Amino acid sequence: MSDLLTHEEYQALATSITLPKAAFIDGGYRAGAGSVLNSINPATAKTLGDIAACNASDVDFAVRKAREAFDQGHWRNQAPGCRKQVLIQVAKLLTRNRRELAVIESLDSGKPIADCETVDIPETIQTILWHAELIDKLYDQTAPNREDSLAVIVREPIGVVATVLPWNFPLLMLAWKIAPALAAGNSVIVKPAEQTSFSALRIAELATEAGVPRGVLQVLPGTGEAVGEPLGRHPDVDMVSFTGSTETGRRFLHYAADSNLKKVVLECGGKNPAIVLEDAEHLDLVAEHVVNGAFWNMGENCSATSRLIVHKNVKDKLLEHIVARCREWRTGDPLDPANRVGVLIDADHVKKVSNYLTPGDSIRTLIGGEFDGAYLAPTVFDNVPSDHPLAVDEIFGPILSVVTVASTDEALQVANASAYGLSASVFSANGKQALKAARAIQAGTVTINCYGEGDITTPFGGYKQSGFGGRDNSLHAHDQYTELKTIWIDLTDAADSDQVV
Repeated sequence: MSDLLTHEEYQALATSITLPKAAFIDGGYRAGAGSVLNSINPATAKTLGDIAACNASDVDFAVRKAREAFDQGHWRNQAPGCRKQVLIQVAKLLTRNRRELAVIESLDSGKPIADCETVDIPETIQTILWHAELIDKLYDQTAPNREDSLAVIVREPIGVVATVLPWNFPLLMLAWKIAPALAAGNSVIVKPAEQTSFSALRIAELATEAGVPRGVLQVLPGTGEAVGEPLGRHPDVDMVSFTGSTETGRRFLHYAADSNLKKVVLECGGKNPAIVLEDAEHLDLVAEHVVNGAFWNMGENCSATSRLIVHKNVKDKLLEHIVARCREWRTGDPLDPANRVGVLIDADHVKKVSNYLTPGDSIRTLIGGEFDGAYLAPTVFDNVPSDHPLAVDEIFGPILSVVTVASTDEALQVANASAYGLSASVFSANGKQALKAARAIQAGTVTINCYGEGDITTPFGGYKQSGFGGRDNSLHAHDQYTELKTIWIDLTDAADSDQVV
């Protein structure tokens, strides 16, 4: 944190940055054929800049250029070590421009600048480096066959990959997609969220400067209807990797079914539980983890801890600690590094979250619960029935709903009674009980006595309506951007094959 600038220094830097104004297609900036996107700073409601948006004709052109680049092989046919060096150079350029990227990210999304500087940018760089270093360390396989044959199993890049990004982690989700896709040798087309396009465009520019060939990484700003759907339906797109709402994710499955049966990988919503069992120890530390999981990134996080399922015998004491911890989360201008809670993404999202702030007389508001413009301080509701919208819906805001239970079995039943299954946490002093609970929870990532998502080495994705088709991060992410091919070689001599057996 000592490397952070002052509030005034970040404000000055924000006024000096030149933001991109066009799509990035075929190696350079190019005016889109669609209407203009007016990008708004959610913290001030003022215009950051206009971007020339794209439409279906731009999608056709970009896909054609991506296919040409793939077929020509300037990227996919490079030696693995050469692709590795280019991606390492991308990471170096990101490091050199990290402060500019952090400010762009904060301005565009309303994220606290301290998070952008200490989490989003470093993890973006680490993701690209990790997959770069993986390129020349992945071996293909041979199958256990007889001596008169050889079966070689190889990975090949899948082709033209479309990645559709959310607005809550614009840069980090970009890295989660493009790093393994580029490492595998694909051509990649990025559709950023219309609210947060600037950082993706800047990354494409830096990647080209680092040596990524033209047509291999392109960014098409625009709406879901104008860009996302045409990419999903395009017959020459081989794969779509999507992060966002479950509702939108479903559409990409329909688009694939209606077109070329392209591969689809979805990372969707979550209603993630933190289960605190009766024997949980160090309740102040438990509260710290729960509050961090619930309110980091304003709760605009698919793995946010939005449900606290707590045993009745420890609830009151735990809630005292949680309320105290909430008061440490200062809300305000995202460019002030002292603030831990920024602003919600836009007016539509503010309206959606507002609908949950009057839950009914039986539910108790422990802290928060009122908007100040587009700012919502950490909010905790107690006595929430397990079937109430507060405990069922993915709100995507800084709201924690407390559900009381009387046993471990009831806690697990409540946790699994959800359409989602992305992540969960278990807090218990009994290691065996905690591990048994973690195995019983239907979620892609379960943490014990902490909140987290793992790291770049562990797969991230969900059960049920939280995910489909694959995982981000780890070796598994690399595999989903490749096709497996078997090459069968007959080693039988011609003379032997003529013999009668």
